[in-house]
Amino acid sequence: MKAEFIQALEEIEKEKGISKDIIFDALESALISGYKKNFGSSQNVEVEIDRTTGSVKVYSNKTIVEDVSDEFLEISLDEAKEIDSKYEVDDIVKIEITPKNFGRIAAQTSKQVVMQKIKEAEREVIYEEFVNRENEIVTGMIQRVSKNMVYIDLGKTEGVLPPSEQIENENYEQGDRIKVYILEVKKTTKGPQIILSRSHPGLVKRLFELEVPEIHDGVVDIYAISREAGSRTKIAVYSKDDNVDPVGACVGFKGSRVKAIVEELNGEKIDIVIWSKNVDKFISNSLSPSQVLKVEIDEREKSALVVVPDYQLSLAIGKEGQNARLAAKLTNWKIDIKSEGQYKEEMEE
Repeated sequence: MKAEFIQALEEIEKEKGISKDIIFDALESALISGYKKNFGSSQNVEVEIDRTTGSVKVYSNKTIVEDVSDEFLEISLDEAKEIDSKYEVDDIVKIEITPKNFGRIAAQTSKQVVMQKIKEAEREVIYEEFVNRENEIVTGMIQRVSKNMVYIDLGKTEGVLPPSEQIENENYEQGDRIKVYILEVKKTTKGPQIILSRSHPGLVKRLFELEVPEIHDGVVDIYAISREAGSRTKIAVYSKDDNVDPVGACVGFKGSRVKAIVEELNGEKIDIVIWSKNVDKFISNSLSPSQVLKVEIDEREKSALVVVPDYQLSLAIGKEGQNARLAAKLTNWKIDIKSEGQYKEEMEE
């Protein structure tokens, strides 16, 4: 355990990102266990590894007393004075007790423990890296699909895309590269577990931040997102600069920006609407692409009655009520939609 060992630790530090000190500390603990197992556990021993040369020394720590009752843990004042005249009662004396064959025995005993500590340290490094990336997008490669769980290679570790976070009818093929949203990073006995998502609204938000420089730079802000993954998403945006059109910025030249996001989401429809602090205006915008004639607000119930042209009622409600449902989620208001004809009939009654 000399220069080659130190060199090996430096390689581990570079490759795995694990500090040499963590490994030295783990190794010293393992060597104490190794010594006690082979040479008796009754002593208060300490192991020191020279950080430069890699040489190992074992010390017995003994407390100085007037009368020795346990020779493994205590030393008389007279004996201690022979080592150093400055010693006093209750001081601790370190006496080297390194056995000749300790290196071989200790290496055998501690190898397993050291490997375990390296694994633990490596897992901690991975956990710390990914826990700070929660709610971010990463690109990974699909490694395998097993029992509806999709396992994705993220480089240093593997993430899992559970069925609840998958997009319905999306195909996940081994070897495909895929953008995923880091939903949660958990500590487990087997190391960090990274839960990924393709269905979370945060994925759409991060994709817009990647594709739209105005959002990345903070000129255009995303107010809210409502999503039914794989089918349709509504996103409300607003601009902090009167000279910047928030919808135009998100759509891009000839629709290039939103097209790239739609392609990444395998054809999911995206409605981009303008947020307004006027609730009736925001609710009206949220029902895009339908035209809205009138919005009546009930602040107390946080509900709105929306009137649309007769020929646009089905468009406003959407297939199976999807457009109205997404608008309600986006605005956080209850929305009741009526055609102009229905509204007039009710007014007459």
